[in-house]
Amino acid sequence: MDAFSSSFLSPLSHPNLLSSPPTITIAKPSSSPFVPSLNISSVRIEEKPPTTTTTRTKSQPLKEQSPSSSSYPQKHTPKKSASPQRPRRQIEPSLPATIFNAFDDIINTFIDPPLKPSVDPRYVLSSNFAPVDELPPTECEVIMGSLPQCLDGAYIRNGPNPQFLPRGPYHLFDGDGMLHSIRISQGRATLCSRYVKTYKYTVEHNAGSPVIPNVFSGFNGLTASAARGALTAARAIAGQFNPGNGIGLANTSLAFFGDNLYALGESDLPYAVKLTADGDIVTLSRHDFDGKLFMSMTAHPKIDSDTGEAFAFRYGPVPPFLTFFHFDADGRKQPDLPIFSMTRPSFLHDFAITKKYAIFADIQIGMNPMEMIVGGGSPVGTDPAKVPRLGVIPRYAKDESEMRWFDVPGFNIIHAVNAWDEEEGDAVVMVAPNILSVEHTLERMDLIHASVEKVRIDLKTGMVSRHPVSARNLDFAVINPAFVGKKNRYVYAAVGDPMPKISGVVKLDVSVSEGDRRECTVASRMYGPGCYGGEPFFVAREPNNPEAEEDDGYVVTYLHDEKSGESKFLVMDAKSPDLDIVAAVKLPRRVPYGFHGLFVRESDLNKL
Repeated sequence: MDAFSSSFLSPLSHPNLLSSPPTITIAKPSSSPFVPSLNISSVRIEEKPPTTTTTRTKSQPLKEQSPSSSSYPQKHTPKKSASPQRPRRQIEPSLPATIFNAFDDIINTFIDPPLKPSVDPRYVLSSNFAPVDELPPTECEVIMGSLPQCLDGAYIRNGPNPQFLPRGPYHLFDGDGMLHSIRISQGRATLCSRYVKTYKYTVEHNAGSPVIPNVFSGFNGLTASAARGALTAARAIAGQFNPGNGIGLANTSLAFFGDNLYALGESDLPYAVKLTADGDIVTLSRHDFDGKLFMSMTAHPKIDSDTGEAFAFRYGPVPPFLTFFHFDADGRKQPDLPIFSMTRPSFLHDFAITKKYAIFADIQIGMNPMEMIVGGGSPVGTDPAKVPRLGVIPRYAKDESEMRWFDVPGFNIIHAVNAWDEEEGDAVVMVAPNILSVEHTLERMDLIHASVEKVRIDLKTGMVSRHPVSARNLDFAVINPAFVGKKNRYVYAAVGDPMPKISGVVKLDVSVSEGDRRECTVASRMYGPGCYGGEPFFVAREPNNPEAEEDDGYVVTYLHDEKSGESKFLVMDAKSPDLDIVAAVKLPRRVPYGFHGLFVRESDLNKL
């Protein structure tokens, strides 16, 4: 999640691709009490392009794909689209670039080597977290069932995929954004994987090496922060990059509003993208909405399906620490509303809206400069003495005086599921996974446990009540998009095994009353040993039918089998008690684990 990037601004070279798969062997690290579940002795990275061998620049990493045979009966073997072989790019660095790269190596080797598992590329980029190369539109094989007609369109998922193998520390949230799109038309599917061509990506691609430091892993401790800050300033002064053009990754999510599709990361402005008729992904521009959005915005805007409006915010390390705004149905940005009642910087990755309000969570994660100065840690940390709170403000508020804050002890959320009004707007209800071990959020994701809760705020009395929905470790939860801001019944959530790996998906019924303590899981599908998926996404079978049931549709996701090295696209029946698989598509190469996705219907793709 490029997630926390700008708000807290806090590659190994390799030979060109050979005809036979190379092996990169990494010495087995000494046992660490911090990662008991990891035991890595080597990482095998292969390249098997679908049609032709791609020649890479000397400073780009080798990528992997493993199209193993499927256990499903085969239907047909479609032809794969061919792509011309790229010319060999030999980039000779300039003298200043050579000097800067040498200083970078000194910092990574002697001042700030990757000692923690959370920033050690050997751990972070192991298995299916390893990066892959771009893939041109390539036809896929439907190996089970058939793709429903309502899936005509494209499922696109965003995630980190570093352009260069890291020379030094690397956090999972620091990779360049790559979109993996499976375009579906008349029962046939085409996969395409492309980088979001951000300014950062383009500068470094043209330079042949990293230029802008990683945010989450580049500022650990005062010495490392000062050294990398000075080097970055020197690169900017020398003209290697212009920070005014953005330093973001656009690696977190996607959103469709105002007839535009955006790749998002909260370290930068949105990047407009489109899909071509053959399924290719094209980055159009860094979008500032006619100059009205001059800073970053959340990667989780909320789209009201009834009005077409998009609600968003940004947060940062200097006042105002929170700014709320929205876009009208035509995608025109409306004025900012700064929230000065947030008195110190907090990590605000997500929020929720109702038909009347917007709800923000002021959690225990925020700026922690003393940890960086004294403890040698990240400038982003936790404050266990802080009492989390929820802020409720009318979504068309003209003044921040309309914001009200409510203490909710122990309620720390990274993602929100949904919210709605009750009692004619005199109460609001929010559903979200509550992180029970927030201190591990950045360093030990495998120790995070998030249980879904339903929080109700009586706006007349100020009373806050909480009701557990599920005790399982769940996150990356979604609903039927038509119910954003409205009372919904069903939630589809990913099962952490542990996070960031996802071993299955569950369907929750959140309509139970507060006095009912039953487990709210009404359907589930576990993927089996060695198989891990991504965030689920719900696609309605009849999106234009107001009488359709809320769960009448399909749950889709990417799935990877770590034993065979094979990836699939799964389509599950959302109404069935076991989330039955109605279609499976064998992908021509693996899709790495990532973050958030979106299904865009063919009618909306045509608007791009």
